[in-house]
Amino acid sequence: MAASQLRSLVERIERLEEEKKAIADDIKAVYGEAKAHGYDTKTVRKVVALRKKDPNEREEEEAILELYKNALGMV
Repeated sequence: MAASQLRSLVERIERLEEEKKAIADDIKAVYGEAKAHGYDTKTVRKVVALRKKDPNEREEEEAILELYKNALGMV
């Protein structure tokens, strides 16, 4: 029984890993498409990461960044 359950879990993980690889390939292709259209993919990645964050967390990070930039005379 335990061996059967373990095998089932491992097989599910393997399938999910395959799906994850396929999704990663799809994401890479979309970034390639963005680059082909003239977008800076590094900036697009940052925008995607920012959109994942909670708006309050994002605002706090941006405020701290501005504070540090001001302190260093970068603005």
